[in-house]
Amino acid sequence: MYRGSKDDPLSGAGWQQMRDAVTEADRWDAIVTSPMLRCVHFAQELADRYGIPLHSDERLREINFGDWEGRTADEVMASDGERLSRFWADPVACTPPGGEPAAQFNTRVTEAWRHWQETLAGQNLLIVCHGGVIRMIIADVMNIPLTHAFSGLVTPYACRSRIQVDTSAHGRFQSLVAHGALKALKP
Repeated sequence: MYRGSKDDPLSGAGWQQMRDAVTEADRWDAIVTSPMLRCVHFAQELADRYGIPLHSDERLREINFGDWEGRTADEVMASDGERLSRFWADPVACTPPGGEPAAQFNTRVTEAWRHWQETLAGQNLLIVCHGGVIRMIIADVMNIPLTHAFSGLVTPYACRSRIQVDTSAHGRFQSLVAHGALKALKP
């Protein structure tokens, strides 16, 4: 379902998926979260468990899918299939009806991403967010054009992406270290 800006809480299955994505070996210095219920409640649980700071950032909200929100992909395909196909082929040129333009979404997410890199530099951060937000951050890290950022990367539920950021006299270097569901990442 296109949830987008719908502020639905996690389902029981969603809670289980999120909890399964965390291991006892995980160590973070701080958590940054989307303020949306499906993120912030889980982030608060982890912050309390680990005794670490929790920061919420409105810019990490999921993209607003406008008229498509609350509808399944099949429902949107049946009523607005041509536009949906154009969105996935080129989200910059085709905004969902009543939705947020992809370029605007990308700008707010990358601004948040850079802000937290600078504000909490040198710390191990967990960012609890959404599939579209993950896509924008990885597109920034890997210099993927926005036209390919939505369709070029699968983000399963409770996806974990590990990004390493190094800063030196030569500049800031970002690398995608791992991406996918935790069980798929284990050897």
